[in-house]
Amino acid sequence: MRSRVAAEGFSLVELLVALAVFAALAAAAYGGLAAIARTRGALAVQQDRFAAIGRAVSSLERDLRQAVARPVLGGDGLTLRPALIGAGDALELSRLGYANPLAESRSNVERVAYTDERGTLRRGRYLVLDRAPNSLPLQRDLLARAGELRFRYYGCDGAWRDAWPPRDVLACQADAVPNGQLPRAVEFRFAPDGFGEIRRIVELPSPLPAKAAATPPDDEGTPPVGHGGRPQPPRGGGA
Repeated sequence: MRSRVAAEGFSLVELLVALAVFAALAAAAYGGLAAIARTRGALAVQQDRFAAIGRAVSSLERDLRQAVARPVLGGDGLTLRPALIGAGDALELSRLGYANPLAESRSNVERVAYTDERGTLRRGRYLVLDRAPNSLPLQRDLLARAGELRFRYYGCDGAWRDAWPPRDVLACQADAVPNGQLPRAVEFRFAPDGFGEIRRIVELPSPLPAKAAATPPDDEGTPPVGHGGRPQPPRGGGA
């Protein structure tokens, strides 16, 4: 008689051990992948937050650097509002750089405002400079959880103030247009959650004296001084 050799296989215990090892490895791999996914998600949130802070700071700096001594009429049509109005937690100013891609018949000066609305940094802009009674700014939230927003204003007398314009008239800007006084610099600071305090001091452009742009040539033909202190070229004649 032939002897049959019994086919040997894995026992039940061996199968259970193999399944347990596989389950442990799978759990470890899943935990690692989940940790990587959580880390990537947290990094993405932080990157978005950091980018939003950068945009808010850039917006403030850009508007301040483009400030112009252009007062505006209030909603009553009679009151002349200063070119820059500042408090400790709010700022309103006229700025250059209002884009006009369609070449519409309007100014390139824009009126903007920054406020702190319960910890949210908000930027508003007016569609017109000289307002009507129903003129309201278009609001846009720049940064949530921005912390307390604070402004300070550096006058030409070398003193910091918590409000602008000052009550005392600054003699060094006596030639500026009425209500067109601009501070030499503006400091703003706020402390977004998780990023500490952010502080910037932005130097504002010097206002052009009202009589400088309209100075006619003298008898000797000296050309008037233009923007930036550079003489303007003669209107006629060769190069």
